[in-house]
Amino acid sequence: MAIVVRLDGLLHARRMTLTELAARVDITLANLSILKTGKAKAIRFSTLEAICAALDCQPGDLLAFDPALTAED
Repeated sequence: MAIVVRLDGLLHARRMTLTELAARVDITLANLSILKTGKAKAIRFSTLEAICAALDCQPGDLLAFDPALTAED
């Protein structure tokens, strides 16, 4: 997929664990892990908003488009 999720880097920069973010955002650790690994097919705006608020970032800090990556069908 050409959309890259940069959650791991943001968590590292904020010195926050995935478990701590899951608690702050009120999302299951499993669903957050799916997002972190780039396996998510969608994300709700409310979830994106909560993650950005918890990490003090913009959506563009979390998601990027890399046309060099091919879509997996």
